[in-house]
Amino acid sequence: MKKIILTAAALFAFAFTNAQSGAFKLGAHVGLPTGDIKDWYSVNLGADLSYTWNVAEGLDAGITTGYTAYLGKDGVDAAGFIPVAATAQFTLENKMFIGADLGYGIGVNPSGNDGGFLYQPKIGYQMENAGLYVSYKGISVDGGTFSSVNLGVSFKL
Repeated sequence: MKKIILTAAALFAFAFTNAQSGAFKLGAHVGLPTGDIKDWYSVNLGADLSYTWNVAEGLDAGITTGYTAYLGKDGVDAAGFIPVAATAQFTLENKMFIGADLGYGIGVNPSGNDGGFLYQPKIGYQMENAGLYVSYKGISVDGGTFSSVNLGVSFKL
């Protein structure tokens, strides 16, 4: 856990030193749980904040965080995670993009949720100040994976 926090702090520091070529993005997503958890959770909701900078033509990379919650069914407690991840997006000529987030989902609730490895491949359409995407999100935890198929939107600030 200590390594994750130090890595995140280093990434944030690097991002702010390159602020001239970067941009903040604020987004939200909604999704349907899949796999191991689909019988116990009804929906995935979340908000995202990222900072990216252009590292090559059409390629943005950076860091992302936020909050994502899987809402429980029939008395099952909601499961919440704070992602701390690297993010990348490659925009194609026709404004379509592919991207991915890789990192760690810090477990917030319920008690005993230690979190796990987070991965989120994305495909979407990038407009001038907004983007729409479809993604598959997985957070590997002890005993299974919290996963969902999501629809999201992000706005450049």
